[in-house]
Amino acid sequence: MTDKQPEALRLAKILDSYPVGSPAGAKRLAAAELRRLHEVNADLLTALIEITNECTDGFKPHELFVKQALAAIAKATGEQQ
Repeated sequence: MTDKQPEALRLAKILDSYPVGSPAGAKRLAAAELRRLHEVNADLLTALIEITNECTDGFKPHELFVKQALAAIAKATGEQQ
């Protein structure tokens, strides 16, 4: 995985600069939602990684799931599998 700041968090930081109660207050709400979604994504990515680490070639019924999970991990991290 890269140490680059996720785009959602970068945008959230920009949106946070708008004061609450101003016409741009909705942008702060959007910033909070971006942070929430980033956290959910991180939790899901961690779960996928843990699951794929536990699966071995002996679990043949799960091969398709493991391939899909590895593809999702690669997409989320920007890495090629």
